[in-house]
Amino acid sequence: MKVAAVQPLVVSTPPPHRGGRHWVFVKLTTDDGVVGVGEVYKAPFHPLTVAKMIEDVGETYVLGSDPFQIERLWRSVYYGEGYESHDHHQHPDHALTGVLSALEMACWDIVGKALNQPIYNLLGGRYHDTLRSYTYLWPAPGDTSRRPTHTDPDAAAASARAHVEEGFTALKFDPLIDVMGNRDPREPPLDRLDNAEAVVRAVREAVGNRADILIGTHGQSTTSGTIRFARRIEQYDPLWFEEPVPPENRDEMARVARATTIPVATGERLATKFEFRELLEKQAAAILQMALGRVGGILEARKIAGMAEAYYAQIAPHLYCGPIEAAANIQVDTCSPNFLIQESIGRFDGFHAEILKEPIQWENGHIIPPTKPGLGVELNEEVVAAHPYRSGRRRARR
Repeated sequence: MKVAAVQPLVVSTPPPHRGGRHWVFVKLTTDDGVVGVGEVYKAPFHPLTVAKMIEDVGETYVLGSDPFQIERLWRSVYYGEGYESHDHHQHPDHALTGVLSALEMACWDIVGKALNQPIYNLLGGRYHDTLRSYTYLWPAPGDTSRRPTHTDPDAAAASARAHVEEGFTALKFDPLIDVMGNRDPREPPLDRLDNAEAVVRAVREAVGNRADILIGTHGQSTTSGTIRFARRIEQYDPLWFEEPVPPENRDEMARVARATTIPVATGERLATKFEFRELLEKQAAAILQMALGRVGGILEARKIAGMAEAYYAQIAPHLYCGPIEAAANIQVDTCSPNFLIQESIGRFDGFHAEILKEPIQWENGHIIPPTKPGLGVELNEEVVAAHPYRSGRRRARR
């Protein structure tokens, strides 16, 4: 069996764009007609540039290769083996690891289909029968107030109650999102700390002990500001504090972890086992949130999960893109004993369901792992074709 075709697929999502405004998929087809799909998570370039990168990497390393030889393929792309004058990348950027992740994911999909097995059965077998999931605080049904559900205490409480009624037992929100920006981390002003604490209190009072609350910040605070905020909200017993500081400085993240009783979670902006190793060794995080469309793919995520076991750390894969990365997450979650919880985009309904031939199964706050071979899902290519990427320039905010 050899890979005979590599095709990128760039999709524009309809409003409300949950999971992003566009998704970048890759489709691999073998010489005997087996199809595998993968997804890139947020490569930092124009989506059509990412599509070209998929074609480039695919032509250089994947076409004509055996999709079963995933370790060899991974290292060939990661180190640039055999490329022109045998130059090597040594430390590839996250755009390349995103492309590699999607191609690796698609190879696993092919392997599972060729062997008529879900991928988790090839990585240790089904350990979990169901997978607990959480969601962001989206506006409550019928709420037309346009109040921000992450920073308005009343709107956050209403949204939390609505999601618990849907069946969710864990809810994530960023009560400091209004002090975000593409700048260095900064000290949150007292009025914003007061408001953020009020939001956390309102959500806890709304859900009681029916749901965990997950503080999903984005590294916008200084270490000192984060510790001040953590001390305010410890009394509301959050399940985690996500990206309390930017991920580049693992020493500062470890300082936060030592200063609070709230477990630190991080990982969506990291790639490969090498970056996660430092998190574990410095005890900077107790919950690892690798994004499978960036981290290096399915096998790399499974290796990270195995490393984490030795530190009694848990995994909670990140998801803010399309359903193919979600399907890959589910495969790793199902076979990983230290799986904690899976991020989901609502109940995987809406466009996440429409673009698949059969939607991801979600019941009573839990994902039901598929039993079909490979990733267990299939893209509906008619829907893909009906939502082509609407080309345009992406302008930076000024």
